[in-house]
Amino acid sequence: MAPKKLYIKTYGCQMNVYDSERMAEAMGGEGYETTERPEDADMILLNTCHIREKAAEKVYSELGRYKGLKAARPDLKIGVAGCVAQAEGEEIMRRQPMVDLVVGPQSYHRLPEMEAKVRSGGKALDTDFPEEDKFDHLKGRPKAKRGPTAFLTVQEGCDKFCAFCVVPYTRGAEVSRPAERVLTEARDLVERGVREITLLGQNVNAYHGHDGGLAGLIHALAEVDGLERIRFTTSHPNDMDEALIEAHGTCDKLMPYLHLPVQAGSDKILKRMNRQHTAEQYLRLIERLRAARPDLHLSGDFIVGFPEETEADFQATLDLIEAVEYGSAFSFKYSERPGTPAAERPQVPEDEKDDRLQRLQALLTKQQRSLQDAMVGRDVHVLFEKPGRLPGQMVGKSEYLHAVHVETSGIVPGDLARIRIESSGPNSLKGVMYPL
Repeated sequence: MAPKKLYIKTYGCQMNVYDSERMAEAMGGEGYETTERPEDADMILLNTCHIREKAAEKVYSELGRYKGLKAARPDLKIGVAGCVAQAEGEEIMRRQPMVDLVVGPQSYHRLPEMEAKVRSGGKALDTDFPEEDKFDHLKGRPKAKRGPTAFLTVQEGCDKFCAFCVVPYTRGAEVSRPAERVLTEARDLVERGVREITLLGQNVNAYHGHDGGLAGLIHALAEVDGLERIRFTTSHPNDMDEALIEAHGTCDKLMPYLHLPVQAGSDKILKRMNRQHTAEQYLRLIERLRAARPDLHLSGDFIVGFPEETEADFQATLDLIEAVEYGSAFSFKYSERPGTPAAERPQVPEDEKDDRLQRLQALLTKQQRSLQDAMVGRDVHVLFEKPGRLPGQMVGKSEYLHAVHVETSGIVPGDLARIRIESSGPNSLKGVMYPL
Protein backbone atom coordinates (compact mmCIF):
# COMPACT_ATOMS: atom_id res chain seq x y z
CA MET A 1 0.00 0.00 0.00
CA ALA A 2 1.44 3.36 -1.06
CA PRO A 3 2.21 5.77 1.80
CA LYS A 4 -0.08 8.74 2.35
CA LYS A 5 1.34 12.18 1.61
CA LEU A 6 1.45 15.11 4.04
CA TYR A 7 2.05 18.71 2.93
CA ILE A 8 2.90 21.19 5.71
CA LYS A 9 3.18 24.93 5.11
CA THR A 10 4.93 26.70 7.96
CA TYR A 11 4.49 30.36 8.87
CA GLY A 12 6.43 32.44 11.36
CA CYS A 13 9.23 31.71 13.76
CA GLN A 14 11.79 28.95 14.19
CA MET A 15 9.60 27.37 16.87
CA ASN A 16 6.96 26.76 14.21
CA VAL A 17 9.63 25.16 12.01
CA TYR A 18 10.47 22.82 14.88
CA ASP A 19 6.79 22.14 15.56
CA SER A 20 6.21 21.29 11.90
CA GLU A 21 9.06 18.78 12.00
CA ARG A 22 7.54 17.11 15.05
CA MET A 23 4.07 17.08 13.50
CA ALA A 24 5.49 15.41 10.41
CA GLU A 25 7.18 12.82 12.62
CA ALA A 26 3.95 12.21 14.56
CA MET A 27 2.06 11.64 11.32
CA GLY A 28 4.91 9.54 9.97
CA GLY A 29 3.94 6.97 12.56
CA GLU A 30 0.51 6.88 10.92
CA GLY A 31 1.92 6.08 7.48
CA TYR A 32 2.40 9.61 6.12
CA GLU A 33 5.39 10.84 4.14
CA THR A 34 5.99 14.54 3.55
CA THR A 35 5.64 16.10 0.11
CA GLU A 36 6.59 19.52 -1.25
CA ARG A 37 3.50 19.71 -3.45
CA PRO A 38 0.00 20.29 -2.03
CA GLU A 39 -1.39 18.77 -5.23
CA ASP A 40 0.10 15.40 -4.23
CA ALA A 41 -1.06 15.50 -0.60
CA ASP A 42 -3.62 13.38 1.20
CA MET A 43 -3.47 15.91 4.04
CA ILE A 44 -2.62 19.62 3.95
CA LEU A 45 -1.62 21.21 7.25
CA LEU A 46 -1.06 24.94 7.73
CA ASN A 47 1.11 25.64 10.77
CA THR A 48 0.24 29.25 11.48
CA CYS A 49 1.67 32.28 13.27
CA HIS A 50 -0.38 35.08 14.85
CA ILE A 51 2.38 37.65 15.25
CA ARG A 52 2.37 39.38 11.87
CA GLU A 53 -0.22 41.85 10.57
CA LYS A 54 -3.50 40.35 9.34
CA ALA A 55 -2.19 36.88 10.15
CA ALA A 56 -5.64 35.28 10.32
CA GLU A 57 -6.78 36.80 7.03
CA LYS A 58 -3.67 35.46 5.31
CA VAL A 59 -4.52 31.98 6.55
CA TYR A 60 -8.08 32.24 5.21
CA SER A 61 -6.68 33.43 1.90
CA GLU A 62 -4.31 30.47 1.77
CA LEU A 63 -7.14 28.08 2.57
CA GLY A 64 -9.08 29.54 -0.34
CA ARG A 65 -6.35 28.36 -2.69
CA TYR A 66 -7.12 24.77 -1.76
CA LYS A 67 -10.86 24.87 -2.48
CA GLY A 68 -10.32 23.48 -5.97
CA LEU A 69 -8.19 20.63 -4.66
CA LYS A 70 -10.79 19.77 -2.03
CA ALA A 71 -13.62 19.88 -4.58
CA ALA A 72 -11.73 17.57 -6.94
CA ARG A 73 -10.65 15.23 -4.14
CA PRO A 74 -13.20 15.13 -1.29
CA ASP A 75 -10.98 12.66 0.61
CA LEU A 76 -8.25 15.33 0.93
CA LYS A 77 -7.96 16.35 4.58
CA ILE A 78 -7.16 19.96 5.47
CA GLY A 79 -6.00 21.12 8.90
CA VAL A 80 -4.95 24.37 10.57
CA ALA A 81 -2.41 24.24 13.40
CA GLY A 82 -0.44 26.76 15.43
CA CYS A 83 -1.24 30.13 16.94
CA VAL A 84 -3.98 31.27 14.56
CA ALA A 85 -5.69 27.94 15.22
CA GLN A 86 -5.43 28.62 18.96
CA ALA A 87 -6.80 32.15 18.61
CA GLU A 88 -9.57 31.48 16.09
CA GLY A 89 -10.71 27.97 17.10
CA GLU A 90 -14.18 27.11 15.81
CA GLU A 91 -14.30 30.33 13.78
CA ILE A 92 -11.93 28.73 11.26
CA MET A 93 -14.32 25.87 10.60
CA ARG A 94 -17.27 28.25 10.45
CA ARG A 95 -15.61 30.49 7.85
CA GLN A 96 -14.01 27.62 5.93
CA PRO A 97 -16.21 24.51 6.26
CA MET A 98 -13.74 22.51 4.15
CA VAL A 99 -11.31 22.53 7.11
CA ASP A 100 -11.35 19.12 8.79
CA LEU A 101 -9.25 19.72 11.89
CA VAL A 102 -7.97 22.62 13.99
CA VAL A 103 -5.21 22.04 16.55
CA GLY A 104 -3.40 24.49 18.83
CA PRO A 105 0.38 24.58 19.36
CA GLN A 106 0.20 22.75 22.70
CA SER A 107 -1.97 19.90 21.42
CA TYR A 108 -0.34 18.73 18.21
CA HIS A 109 0.80 15.48 19.85
CA ARG A 110 -2.87 14.51 19.50
CA LEU A 111 -2.78 14.86 15.70
CA PRO A 112 -2.86 11.09 14.99
CA GLU A 113 -6.07 10.54 16.95
CA MET A 114 -7.57 13.69 15.43
CA GLU A 115 -6.71 12.43 11.94
CA ALA A 116 -8.34 9.09 12.75
CA LYS A 117 -11.53 10.90 13.77
CA VAL A 118 -11.49 12.87 10.52
CA ARG A 119 -10.99 9.69 8.49
CA SER A 120 -14.12 8.34 10.14
CA GLY A 121 -16.09 11.27 8.75
CA GLY A 122 -16.01 13.69 11.67
CA LYS A 123 -14.26 16.97 12.34
CA ALA A 124 -11.67 17.51 15.07
CA LEU A 125 -10.94 20.61 17.18
CA ASP A 126 -8.37 20.76 20.00
CA THR A 127 -7.17 24.12 21.30
CA ASP A 128 -6.77 23.08 24.93
CA PHE A 129 -3.72 23.72 27.08
CA PRO A 130 -3.37 20.07 28.16
CA GLU A 131 -1.79 19.16 31.48
CA GLU A 132 0.36 16.47 29.90
CA ASP A 133 3.67 17.42 28.26
CA LYS A 134 3.23 17.10 24.51
CA PHE A 135 6.90 16.15 24.11
CA ASP A 136 6.36 13.07 26.29
CA HIS A 137 3.66 11.85 23.92
CA LEU A 138 5.48 12.40 20.64
CA LYS A 139 7.16 9.44 19.04
CA GLY A 140 10.95 9.53 18.93
CA ARG A 141 12.51 11.18 15.93
CA PRO A 142 13.18 8.75 13.06
CA LYS A 143 16.84 7.90 12.58
CA ALA A 144 17.17 9.38 9.09
CA LYS A 145 20.21 11.59 8.47
CA ARG A 146 19.79 15.29 9.14
CA GLY A 147 21.46 18.42 7.84
CA PRO A 148 24.23 19.98 9.94
CA THR A 149 21.95 22.42 11.79
CA ALA A 150 18.77 21.85 13.78
CA PHE A 151 16.31 23.66 16.03
CA LEU A 152 15.48 22.24 19.45
CA THR A 153 12.62 23.69 21.52
CA VAL A 154 13.46 23.84 25.23
CA GLN A 155 10.97 26.42 26.52
CA GLU A 156 7.50 27.52 25.50
CA GLY A 157 5.02 30.17 26.49
CA CYS A 158 5.40 33.62 27.97
CA ASP A 159 4.52 35.29 31.28
CA LYS A 160 5.60 38.81 30.26
CA PHE A 161 2.31 40.06 28.72
CA CYS A 162 3.80 42.77 26.53
CA ALA A 163 0.94 45.07 25.53
CA PHE A 164 1.31 44.34 21.80
CA CYS A 165 1.70 40.56 21.92
CA VAL A 166 -0.70 37.61 21.65
CA VAL A 167 1.83 34.89 22.57
CA PRO A 168 0.71 34.50 26.23
CA TYR A 169 -2.81 33.86 24.94
CA THR A 170 -1.87 31.46 22.12
CA ARG A 171 1.12 29.62 23.64
CA GLY A 172 0.21 29.81 27.31
CA ALA A 173 2.35 30.21 30.43
CA GLU A 174 6.11 29.67 30.49
CA VAL A 175 7.12 26.02 30.74
CA SER A 176 10.53 24.38 30.41
CA ARG A 177 11.46 20.90 29.25
CA PRO A 178 13.56 18.82 31.67
CA ALA A 179 17.27 19.04 30.87
CA GLU A 180 17.77 15.29 30.48
CA ARG A 181 15.09 15.08 27.80
CA VAL A 182 16.68 17.99 25.95
CA LEU A 183 20.09 16.34 26.17
CA THR A 184 18.68 13.02 24.92
CA GLU A 185 17.14 14.73 21.92
CA ALA A 186 20.36 16.65 21.27
CA ARG A 187 22.45 13.45 21.32
CA ASP A 188 20.00 11.85 18.91
CA LEU A 189 20.31 14.82 16.53
CA VAL A 190 24.11 14.64 16.67
CA GLU A 191 24.03 10.92 15.88
CA ARG A 192 22.09 11.80 12.74
CA GLY A 193 24.59 14.38 11.50
CA VAL A 194 23.71 17.62 13.31
CA ARG A 195 26.69 19.74 14.37
CA GLU A 196 24.92 22.95 15.40
CA ILE A 197 21.80 23.25 17.56
CA THR A 198 19.74 26.38 18.14
CA LEU A 199 17.78 26.24 21.39
CA LEU A 200 14.32 27.74 21.00
CA GLY A 201 11.82 29.39 23.30
CA GLN A 202 9.42 32.30 23.36
CA ASN A 203 11.63 33.52 26.22
CA VAL A 204 14.38 30.96 25.95
CA ASN A 205 16.56 32.52 28.64
CA ALA A 206 13.70 32.04 31.12
CA TYR A 207 14.47 28.30 30.84
CA HIS A 208 14.47 26.61 34.25
CA GLY A 209 14.58 22.90 33.39
CA HIS A 210 18.22 22.69 34.58
CA ASP A 211 19.47 23.66 38.05
CA GLY A 212 21.75 26.18 36.39
CA GLY A 213 19.07 27.65 34.13
CA LEU A 214 19.82 28.13 30.45
CA ALA A 215 23.53 28.61 31.18
CA GLY A 216 23.61 25.24 32.94
CA LEU A 217 21.89 23.58 29.99
CA ILE A 218 24.34 25.15 27.55
CA HIS A 219 27.34 23.92 29.53
CA ALA A 220 25.80 20.42 29.66
CA LEU A 221 25.21 20.46 25.89
CA ALA A 222 28.80 21.56 25.36
CA GLU A 223 29.85 18.15 26.75
CA VAL A 224 27.99 16.30 23.97
CA ASP A 225 30.61 14.78 21.66
CA GLY A 226 30.13 15.86 18.07
CA LEU A 227 28.08 18.94 18.86
CA GLU A 228 30.26 21.81 17.71
CA ARG A 229 28.02 24.87 17.99
CA ILE A 230 25.23 26.12 20.27
CA ARG A 231 22.92 29.10 19.74
CA PHE A 232 19.70 30.24 21.43
CA THR A 233 16.76 32.47 20.59
CA THR A 234 14.63 34.46 21.44
CA SER A 235 15.72 36.18 24.65
CA HIS A 236 14.10 38.75 26.92
CA PRO A 237 16.46 41.31 28.52
CA ASN A 238 14.94 40.75 31.97
CA ASP A 239 15.92 37.06 31.95
CA MET A 240 19.56 37.53 30.97
CA ASP A 241 21.19 36.49 34.25
CA GLU A 242 24.86 36.70 35.22
CA ALA A 243 25.50 32.99 34.58
CA LEU A 244 24.25 33.33 31.00
CA ILE A 245 26.29 36.47 30.43
CA GLU A 246 29.36 34.65 31.74
CA ALA A 247 28.66 31.65 29.48
CA HIS A 248 29.22 33.87 26.44
CA GLY A 249 32.81 34.30 27.59
CA THR A 250 33.54 30.82 28.96
CA CYS A 251 31.72 28.35 26.69
CA ASP A 252 33.65 27.92 23.44
CA LYS A 253 30.73 26.19 21.74
CA LEU A 254 28.31 29.06 22.41
CA MET A 255 28.46 31.21 19.30
CA PRO A 256 29.15 34.98 19.52
CA TYR A 257 25.74 36.00 18.21
CA LEU A 258 22.76 37.05 20.33
CA HIS A 259 19.22 38.05 19.39
CA LEU A 260 18.06 40.34 22.20
CA PRO A 261 14.90 42.29 21.34
CA VAL A 262 14.34 45.71 22.89
CA GLN A 263 11.41 46.94 20.70
CA ALA A 264 11.90 50.67 21.43
CA GLY A 265 14.35 53.18 22.89
CA SER A 266 11.88 55.48 24.66
CA ASP A 267 11.25 54.73 28.33
CA LYS A 268 7.72 56.05 27.96
CA ILE A 269 6.99 53.62 25.13
CA LEU A 270 8.78 50.74 26.86
CA LYS A 271 6.54 51.31 29.89
CA ARG A 272 3.43 51.46 27.69
CA MET A 273 4.59 48.20 26.07
CA ASN A 274 4.95 46.63 29.54
CA ARG A 275 8.53 45.64 28.76
CA GLN A 276 9.51 46.14 32.43
CA HIS A 277 12.95 47.54 31.67
CA THR A 278 14.34 50.91 30.63
CA ALA A 279 16.55 51.81 27.67
CA GLU A 280 19.42 52.51 30.08
CA GLN A 281 19.08 49.05 31.67
CA TYR A 282 19.18 47.47 28.22
CA LEU A 283 22.31 49.43 27.26
CA ARG A 284 24.09 48.46 30.51
CA LEU A 285 23.19 44.82 29.82
CA ILE A 286 24.80 45.10 26.36
CA GLU A 287 27.93 46.50 28.00
CA ARG A 288 28.16 43.50 30.34
CA LEU A 289 27.62 41.05 27.49
CA ARG A 290 30.34 42.69 25.39
CA ALA A 291 32.68 42.72 28.36
CA ALA A 292 32.21 38.93 28.54
CA ARG A 293 32.50 38.47 24.75
CA PRO A 294 33.98 41.53 22.99
CA ASP A 295 33.30 40.22 19.46
CA LEU A 296 29.60 39.53 20.16
CA HIS A 297 27.28 40.41 17.27
CA LEU A 298 23.84 41.57 18.29
CA SER A 299 20.44 41.32 16.64
CA GLY A 300 17.22 42.96 17.79
CA ASP A 301 13.52 43.54 17.17
CA PHE A 302 11.91 46.95 16.78
CA ILE A 303 8.32 48.13 16.57
CA VAL A 304 7.69 51.61 15.14
CA GLY A 305 4.46 53.55 15.43
CA PHE A 306 3.40 51.98 18.73
CA PRO A 307 0.29 53.77 20.09
CA GLU A 308 1.14 57.27 21.40
CA GLU A 309 4.71 57.18 19.99
CA THR A 310 5.86 60.73 19.25
CA GLU A 311 8.72 61.84 17.00
CA ALA A 312 10.82 62.33 20.15
CA ASP A 313 10.05 58.77 21.25
CA PHE A 314 11.06 57.49 17.82
CA GLN A 315 14.29 59.51 17.94
CA ALA A 316 15.11 57.79 21.24
CA THR A 317 14.87 54.44 19.42
CA LEU A 318 17.27 55.69 16.72
CA ASP A 319 19.65 56.90 19.46
CA LEU A 320 19.60 53.45 21.10
CA ILE A 321 20.35 51.77 17.76
CA GLU A 322 23.28 54.14 17.21
CA ALA A 323 24.63 53.27 20.66
CA VAL A 324 24.35 49.48 20.25
CA GLU A 325 25.38 48.96 16.59
CA TYR A 326 23.40 45.93 15.48
CA GLY A 327 24.67 43.30 13.09
CA SER A 328 21.11 42.54 12.02
CA ALA A 329 17.57 43.30 13.15
CA PHE A 330 13.90 42.76 12.45
CA SER A 331 11.66 45.82 12.32
CA PHE A 332 7.93 46.24 11.86
CA LYS A 333 5.14 48.77 11.94
CA TYR A 334 2.85 48.28 14.90
CA SER A 335 -0.42 46.55 14.01
CA GLU A 336 -3.31 45.90 16.36
CA ARG A 337 -3.87 42.46 17.82
CA PRO A 338 -7.43 42.03 19.05
CA GLY A 339 -7.56 41.32 22.76
CA THR A 340 -4.23 42.98 23.57
CA PRO A 341 -4.12 46.20 25.64
CA ALA A 342 -2.38 48.27 22.96
CA ALA A 343 -5.14 47.61 20.43
CA GLU A 344 -7.50 49.83 22.42
CA ARG A 345 -5.20 52.88 22.50
CA PRO A 346 -4.94 55.90 20.13
CA GLN A 347 -3.11 54.78 17.00
CA VAL A 348 -0.29 56.52 15.11
CA PRO A 349 -1.26 57.47 11.52
CA GLU A 350 -0.10 54.96 8.90
CA ASP A 351 1.91 57.52 6.92
CA GLU A 352 3.93 58.35 10.04
CA LYS A 353 4.53 54.65 10.68
CA ASP A 354 5.72 54.22 7.08
CA ASP A 355 8.11 57.17 7.32
CA ARG A 356 9.57 56.02 10.64
CA LEU A 357 10.02 52.45 9.45
CA GLN A 358 11.94 53.60 6.38
CA ARG A 359 14.24 55.78 8.46
CA LEU A 360 14.82 53.07 11.05
CA GLN A 361 15.53 50.40 8.43
CA ALA A 362 17.96 52.71 6.65
CA LEU A 363 19.97 53.08 9.85
CA LEU A 364 19.88 49.34 10.57
CA THR A 365 20.95 48.52 7.00
CA LYS A 366 23.84 50.97 7.29
CA GLN A 367 25.01 49.28 10.52
CA GLN A 368 24.62 45.80 9.06
CA ARG A 369 26.69 46.68 5.99
CA SER A 370 29.36 48.38 8.10
CA LEU A 371 29.80 45.35 10.34
CA GLN A 372 29.77 42.99 7.36
CA ASP A 373 32.38 45.08 5.52
CA ALA A 374 34.55 45.00 8.65
CA MET A 375 34.73 41.21 8.29
CA VAL A 376 36.81 41.51 5.09
CA GLY A 377 40.33 40.25 5.77
CA ARG A 378 39.29 38.36 8.89
CA ASP A 379 39.29 34.61 9.40
CA VAL A 380 36.03 32.95 10.43
CA HIS A 381 34.90 29.38 10.98
CA VAL A 382 32.17 28.33 8.59
CA LEU A 383 29.83 25.38 9.04
CA PHE A 384 28.86 24.43 5.49
CA GLU A 385 25.19 23.62 4.92
CA LYS A 386 24.48 23.29 1.19
CA PRO A 387 25.79 23.84 -2.35
CA GLY A 388 25.63 27.40 -3.65
CA ARG A 389 24.03 28.57 -6.87
CA LEU A 390 27.28 28.49 -8.79
CA PRO A 391 29.10 25.26 -9.75
CA GLY A 392 31.70 24.30 -7.15
CA GLN A 393 30.33 26.78 -4.61
CA MET A 394 29.33 25.90 -1.03
CA VAL A 395 27.37 28.03 1.42
CA GLY A 396 27.52 28.01 5.19
CA LYS A 397 27.26 30.17 8.28
CA SER A 398 30.04 31.82 10.22
CA GLU A 399 30.06 31.88 14.00
CA TYR A 400 28.46 35.34 13.68
CA LEU A 401 25.61 33.89 11.58
CA HIS A 402 26.80 35.54 8.37
CA ALA A 403 26.08 33.59 5.19
CA VAL A 404 29.46 32.79 3.59
CA HIS A 405 30.00 31.61 0.01
CA VAL A 406 33.17 29.69 -0.86
CA GLU A 407 34.27 28.25 -4.19
CA THR A 408 36.03 25.05 -3.25
CA SER A 409 36.17 21.35 -3.93
CA GLY A 410 36.11 18.56 -1.41
CA ILE A 411 33.78 20.35 1.01
CA VAL A 412 30.46 18.70 1.85
CA PRO A 413 27.55 19.78 4.07
CA GLY A 414 28.54 19.37 7.72
CA ASP A 415 32.18 20.31 7.21
CA LEU A 416 33.56 23.03 9.48
CA ALA A 417 36.45 25.00 7.97
CA ARG A 418 38.53 28.10 8.57
CA ILE A 419 37.77 30.71 5.91
CA ARG A 420 39.37 34.06 5.10
CA ILE A 421 36.77 36.66 4.07
CA GLU A 422 37.75 38.49 0.89
CA SER A 423 34.60 40.45 -0.03
CA SER A 424 31.25 41.60 1.36
CA GLY A 425 27.96 41.62 -0.54
CA PRO A 426 24.52 43.02 0.37
CA ASN A 427 23.50 40.01 2.47
CA SER A 428 26.46 37.65 2.51
CA LEU A 429 30.23 37.30 2.56
CA LYS A 430 32.60 35.59 0.15
CA GLY A 431 35.71 33.79 1.32
CA VAL A 432 38.49 31.40 0.45
CA MET A 433 39.87 28.39 2.27
CA TYR A 434 42.57 29.20 4.81
CA PRO A 435 45.55 29.24 4.50
CA LEU A 436 45.81 31.15 1.23
